[in-house]
Amino acid sequence: MGTEMKTCCVTGHRDITMEKREYVEAALRREVETAIQDGYTCFISGFAEGTDLIFAAAVAEAKRNHDGLFLEAAIPYAGRLKTKDKKFHELLSVCDVVKVISDHYVPSCYMNRNRYMVSQSQRVIAVYDGRGKGGTLFTLRNAHILGREVKLIEI
Repeated sequence: MGTEMKTCCVTGHRDITMEKREYVEAALRREVETAIQDGYTCFISGFAEGTDLIFAAAVAEAKRNHDGLFLEAAIPYAGRLKTKDKKFHELLSVCDVVKVISDHYVPSCYMNRNRYMVSQSQRVIAVYDGRGKGGTLFTLRNAHILGREVKLIEI
């Protein structure tokens, strides 16, 4: 059991407003550092806009200061890798593992990606504004059902 890696994933909104972005960046950086102090070495990001890429950037930064950290990209479907987003590709190149959940787009691929991330993790960091529907809420519910530790960043 001693060599088992502790894994932490992120969930959160894509539409982080500019005025909240700085707060979210700082909060995610703090949560990544806390996770490292708590013995987490593996971090999974779903690589969507907003929260996921901010989290991936925070882990990429932490990887420069800590040995033995792993960053995994959980990509919902293969076509997502064709994005023109430079930041996406920059961060993807820092990943130790790229896991593609579905080889083509299906409506459930995002939920399946979120379910996969939670199933692999002991801790889930959530950037959540309290909205009553959507992927972040679904993922939070899934984390609670599976008994995962949830660190909530309220925005």
